[in-house]
Amino acid sequence: MTGTDHHAVVSLSVLATELLEEARAHHSRRTARTIVSGTSMRATVIALAEGAQLAEHDAPAAATVHVLSGRVRLHTDEREWLLDAGEVVPVPPQRHGLDALTDCAVLLTVALR
Repeated sequence: MTGTDHHAVVSLSVLATELLEEARAHHSRRTARTIVSGTSMRATVIALAEGAQLAEHDAPAAATVHVLSGRVRLHTDEREWLLDAGEVVPVPPQRHGLDALTDCAVLLTVALR
């Protein structure tokens, strides 16, 4: 088959490990790769080295954060969630940010419509 296989199986643990190695070496201390991209949803693995942040940003219509490895803090002005590997949470509808409390990788799944 030529081109990109849109139905390829992705090993999240292998990809998370590769991206975390890249994140540790990158000046931003983070990296990401979109693994599913369609008209109705997108799924992206984001790796962050300890101490890295995704600064506060507006929320998509609907999304979840699934922690693949490590520990993160998802926060809004009013609330925070401490999440460990294996935990998943809906992204709050308010502006929010994400902090890497340890080296970590998350799967962000976003509804596009």
